[in-house]
Amino acid sequence: MRLPKTRQAVAGALATLLLAGCGASVASDSTATTTSTTGSSSAAAATVSGTTVEDVLDGDVEVETGDTAYDEADATAITLSGSTADSDSDAVTVQDGTVTISAAGTYVLSGELTGQVVVDSAGAGVVRLVLDDATITSATTAAIDVVDAQSVVVVLADGSTNTLADAATYADTSEDAPTGTLYSTADLTIGGTGSLTVTGNSNNGIVGKDGLVITGGTIDVTSVDDGILGKDYLVLTDGTVTVDAVGDTFKSDNTEDAGSGFVLIEGGELTLASQDDGIKGVQVLIGGGTVDVAGSNEALEGSLIVIDDGDVELHSADDGVNAASSDDSASTDGQPGGGMAADDSLALYVNGGTLEVWASGDGLDSNGSATITGGEVTVYGPTTDGNGALDVNGTFDVSGGTLVATGSAGMMVAPSTDSAQGWIATALGATAAAGSEVVITDADGADVAAYTIAKDFASVVLSSADITSGETYTVTVDGTATTVTADEAPAGGQMGAPGGPMG
Repeated sequence: MRLPKTRQAVAGALATLLLAGCGASVASDSTATTTSTTGSSSAAAATVSGTTVEDVLDGDVEVETGDTAYDEADATAITLSGSTADSDSDAVTVQDGTVTISAAGTYVLSGELTGQVVVDSAGAGVVRLVLDDATITSATTAAIDVVDAQSVVVVLADGSTNTLADAATYADTSEDAPTGTLYSTADLTIGGTGSLTVTGNSNNGIVGKDGLVITGGTIDVTSVDDGILGKDYLVLTDGTVTVDAVGDTFKSDNTEDAGSGFVLIEGGELTLASQDDGIKGVQVLIGGGTVDVAGSNEALEGSLIVIDDGDVELHSADDGVNAASSDDSASTDGQPGGGMAADDSLALYVNGGTLEVWASGDGLDSNGSATITGGEVTVYGPTTDGNGALDVNGTFDVSGGTLVATGSAGMMVAPSTDSAQGWIATALGATAAAGSEVVITDADGADVAAYTIAKDFASVVLSSADITSGETYTVTVDGTATTVTADEAPAGGQMGAPGGPMG
């Protein structure tokens, strides 16, 4: 769903609530009630050997996607009613409001339960939970707790409406206790064509302590901490997912095992609103789908970020896109190029799709390198000089696609001088108001490009196939013309270049 006015309002409100600064890395997340692993560097687990989603995935752990198809004739019915349930299966027991499933198989749950469903299946095989108009509300713990299973598949039955809610305070707060409304220690797949509403009243919404894959359904998660977490990986291939969380909204947090801790979005529609970070992983990989971060502190963060395709719109009170590791310090924020040597383990690649960033901090920020080979990238950067629309410590190469970045003029960063595609960068004599048109003409006066900028700005960086290195262009804004030479940084500006930023 596209709600531009709502997104801008949320992002503006968050900007007044959250302090700007270089965001914490995946490994240094300090939220006490999440499932994150602390004390290790995300850079150590990340791989930058690939420049596309496909290449990167070749070095990652294998994604296990469960089958949502099932034979109704072979399924076991579980009818939920108040604090009890009825079933003909010996693998289903009920005691004190807890429904326990102890063997692999397919189970169809319907009705309302004031209690909890526990999966504790030590044997081999998939436990398939079909939610068919099921409502599960716990007053003491998680609504669904997968204690043990080879793997679990949650199927949202066609046309069904399902609801899960946990307790505001858990009776068990030990290290092994669940930390989410839908909690699984086994690989978890969620799919189907029905709907699922998850409310996290105590901690998180949906938590997969191994891998978590979403293949379909309409899923709406609200939580007082993090929204949806998959430890080894979090994958969205299809479905409509909406998350509104106080903490991070869509996250994978295994920072210890190489090839793990990645978020992969290949399809579907993902809409997020967070008071912390939107999408967060050691690797963030987007190969398709629609991503809309309506509000966040930092919208998209990882040691390695690759966007091959998709429609991505990000709104942030701090950085829009942040390639960073646990070694980063908040003290580097606001300095052109980070004011420090580039970290070779960190990288941002944009190879296609559309990426639109609305940031009050840096728009595109990489403490390593940044590469754009295709796609349409639009950055509406900060209006104050403490940050910039672009901030790259190391090489910033543009070889294709279109980049339009506008924002404040105090911390301007431009692509590397040896980028394969030409670019221009200029500071304006005065701040131009939102809605102003930028017109670029060549030396003969012919129009090259024109853009209407939707946010106040005092600088313009443009790279496209229509810009020729070394040629002279005129940038006109509100009737004021500025002459620039392609691939030359303006006075006081910075250029991403091999070996670090150059003045």
